[in-house]
Amino acid sequence: MRIGDARRAAADWVARHHNGAPDFLGAYLVGSTASLPDDAQLPLGSDIDVFVVHDTAAVPPKPGKVVHAGVLLDVTVLPWSAISTPDEVLTSYHLANGLRADTILVDPSGRLRAVQRYVTQHFAEEAWVRRRCQDVAGRIESGLDGLSGAELSAPWHDLVTWWLFPTGQTAHVLLVAALRNPTVRLRYLAAREVLDRYGRPDLYRDLIDLLGAGDLTAAQAERHVGALARTFDAAAVIAKTPFPFSSDITPAARATAIDASLALIRAGDQREAMFWIVATFARCHKILAADAPPALQREHAEAFHDAVRDIGIASTADLLARADAVRQYLPKLRACADEIVAANAGVTRAPHA
Repeated sequence: MRIGDARRAAADWVARHHNGAPDFLGAYLVGSTASLPDDAQLPLGSDIDVFVVHDTAAVPPKPGKVVHAGVLLDVTVLPWSAISTPDEVLTSYHLANGLRADTILVDPSGRLRAVQRYVTQHFAEEAWVRRRCQDVAGRIESGLDGLSGAELSAPWHDLVTWWLFPTGQTAHVLLVAALRNPTVRLRYLAAREVLDRYGRPDLYRDLIDLLGAGDLTAAQAERHVGALARTFDAAAVIAKTPFPFSSDITPAARATAIDASLALIRAGDQREAMFWIVATFARCHKILAADAPPALQREHAEAFHDAVRDIGIASTADLLARADAVRQYLPKLRACADEIVAANAGVTRAPHA
């Protein structure tokens, strides 16, 4: 499917489900597909990310992944207060990239576009880029601190998640510094491109080693995807308890978790695929813990433990040690981000010198 057709499907979904609401302000596209031309093909495993904005503090739960007109949409509902102050948007690495360009689907009041124009004007300014890099680094530290303060008796899938996502945000520090979209599933591939572009390919092995996937083989990763597929299907069938990620563990989202991961592995990017493989495993086990009988939980437990062992984690002590390794690496990561920001600022200022 072409990107233009997928965007029209997104606009139609918004019109059907939100346009009539009295507090509806508009909707816009975000994510890795937002910058692609209309005639490009929608990549395997990609969805169309849509932010819908309402002028209310009481937003409904995130719709998440929904299929409309043959297109997988990932829908988030935002309160207007989240983006109403442009300077706060420019500081937030989660929000700024989505408003750096005009990807607005509908804006009846004109309020979204006013914010978007301001963000576009100032997005690449050095001061704002540095503040967004600080935002990512701060989230890494607070996320890892949450792991350190967690009850060590918490379920294994939660402990792994609390380590994994802050660790994966190390890639986002570099993407934000380079004015790139802080993509989720393909963050390591994107970070590798950034480090190659800015002459620091030596640091890429550091990021992969913090994840624990430096020596992972394609055969190992493909075995884990096969086990994940079985766990995913079991979790998708029995899921009842709502979680923020629930729509990611559904038959409609299976291609993103399974098929796209397998494609990465077969392209030689098994290390990069491992982040989303482990994240999806942990999410499936959170569902199983909530909704599956003990026998079904036990049936799939070893596959998850096997995947996590292959990235060097077999105990809570391992998790805490790896979290500490990320903390210790942050100064080096910040220094690299500073180099990238300074290089971009130099290019920006050069015509005026």
